[in-house]
Amino acid sequence: MGILLSGGGARRMNGANKAFLGIGGERLIDRNVRLYRELFDEVILVTNSPREYLDLDLTIVTDIVKGKGPLGGIYTGLFFCRSDHAFVAACDMPFLNGDFIRFMTEQVRGHDIVVPEMPDGLQPLHAIYSRKCLPAIRRCVDEDRLKITGFYKRYKVHRIQADDVTRFDPEGRMFLNINAPEDLVNI
Repeated sequence: MGILLSGGGARRMNGANKAFLGIGGERLIDRNVRLYRELFDEVILVTNSPREYLDLDLTIVTDIVKGKGPLGGIYTGLFFCRSDHAFVAACDMPFLNGDFIRFMTEQVRGHDIVVPEMPDGLQPLHAIYSRKCLPAIRRCVDEDRLKITGFYKRYKVHRIQADDVTRFDPEGRMFLNINAPEDLVNI
């Protein structure tokens, strides 16, 4: 199961929806939905502007608890998913790697969270979460503790080390996300 998060105010993009940016002649959302469909039987898009995505044939849900950022989106996606685990990524990541995501899913057994760990820290918006995490995530959301990794200590976390990541992503682009127009220059 795959969950794509498409939210945020896009302030640094002058209000433009990052999901609809063109990368290599294709909208970013289309690129990521195509990859998700290759990997997962079920794809959920979490967005608070569902009408913008009606041309996509997938399950679209809106935040259960509004205004809670990516953690609220993860909560909503997991709430609606039918699988025990789901891969979660932000829709503004143009270099998601199907082989690496498959590798991550192979690491799930016995873990509640599978997350890459790079020298600059964990990559919680490119991770697999168990539905077992729902109660702790909900508590964090209700208490406005919105740091995604804030609930990790309660669960069995498998950290994928940088060496394993580099095997799949030698250029170091997999976790890049588009936040501002200048981010598009070198793509």
